[in-house]
Amino acid sequence: MTSPIRRVLIIDDHDAIRRGVRQLLETKPNYQVVGEAADGRTGLRVAKETRPDIAILDYSIPELNGLDLAHALKRELPKIEILLYTMHDREEIITNILRAGVRGFVLKSDTEKHLLAALDALSIRRSYFSGAISDALLDQFLESKPHQSTGSLTHREREVVQQVAEGRINKEIAERLSISIKTVETHRASAMRKLNLRTTADLVRYAVRNQLIQA
Repeated sequence: MTSPIRRVLIIDDHDAIRRGVRQLLETKPNYQVVGEAADGRTGLRVAKETRPDIAILDYSIPELNGLDLAHALKRELPKIEILLYTMHDREEIITNILRAGVRGFVLKSDTEKHLLAALDALSIRRSYFSGAISDALLDQFLESKPHQSTGSLTHREREVVQQVAEGRINKEIAERLSISIKTVETHRASAMRKLNLRTTADLVRYAVRNQLIQA
């Protein structure tokens, strides 16, 4: 009995990474790459069009970062499995990604066998985390109830912060997110108040520090 073919979507803003992952999967008969995207918003659109079984995505991607994209993918396609393939291994990122429903985590510094092992695990609805995440951290997450710090941002606030940090003005952000300029200003002000930031430059530094954008 042959294994079913798993449809895979690759979302990464580096052409070399997307090309490398695609070439690797093309050597495996059980995987079919059905789409690629270089930013989160395009990735979400392509996912809704192609309905992949697994999405491989980076954390620091333009337009819609990996965390918010993961939330959006699980909301639009509840059965999709998500593999975070990234260079970032901070515990805060890992914890937030777990809460978003991501069940695969592999560092780009890991060998190809980890990437394939993660895909194989997700194909049968099992989790896979490379050495970047400890058993203790996973156990701690599973035993604890989800919580949100009073200072943390909402998904929309984080989305606006990313757009600001990428250099867009309020009018452009409003058009991209299909909201009013007033709403953009409200989310922006709320985010800066929560983060205790005063200037746009402070906001950009926050986005870089928290991998919402790349420096």
